[in-house]
Amino acid sequence: MEKTYQWLAIQIILALIAIFFILFGINLLYMAYQINEPFSFIMTFFASNFIILISATLLITFVLKIVTNIRKSKAKEKEG
Repeated sequence: MEKTYQWLAIQIILALIAIFFILFGINLLYMAYQINEPFSFIMTFFASNFIILISATLLITFVLKIVTNIRKSKAKEKEG
């Protein structure tokens, strides 16, 4: 049971890191619109969207892992 709590804590920490990078990507996207040079705007815009996309995908993955694990543990408790 202790290993389950350790795994859950790691997943929550990773989810928090993903949330941080989503917020960082949103901040970078906001800053991209402040740039006047077209080339720098395009590069910053796509970089920020890439950061947001990857972070959101990882966040969804971590949350789904946590939910799946909780559902499996509740099903095991009902059985035995």
